[in-house]
Amino acid sequence: MKQIIILSLGILLLSSCASDYYVAERPAPPPVIVQPAPPYPGAVWIGNEYRWRSGHYYYVQPHYVRPRPNRTYVPGRWNSGPRGHSWQRGHWR
Repeated sequence: MKQIIILSLGILLLSSCASDYYVAERPAPPPVIVQPAPPYPGAVWIGNEYRWRSGHYYYVQPHYVRPRPNRTYVPGRWNSGPRGHSWQRGHWR
C-alpha cells in the first residue's frame, strides 16, 4: 500500500511539471485594458497572461493579487526560437 501511494505521488509530481508548448504564430495581441486602481494597499497587478489548453494559448484577463512576502512578481513574456513561439508564464521571484 505504501508503495502505491509513493508511486502515485511520483506520477502526480511528474505530470504537473511545466513544459514549453510551441506555436508557429503568437495569438492576436491582447486588448488594451486600462489598469484600474488597486482594490487594497500593496495589491500586485498581474498583466497580460496566456495559458495553454487544447492545443493553443488562450488569453487570461489581467487582475490584482495579494503580494507574496519577500517576493517580486516577474511578468510573463513570449520566447521565440527555431521551434516557434512559447509563453513563459509570470512568476514570483
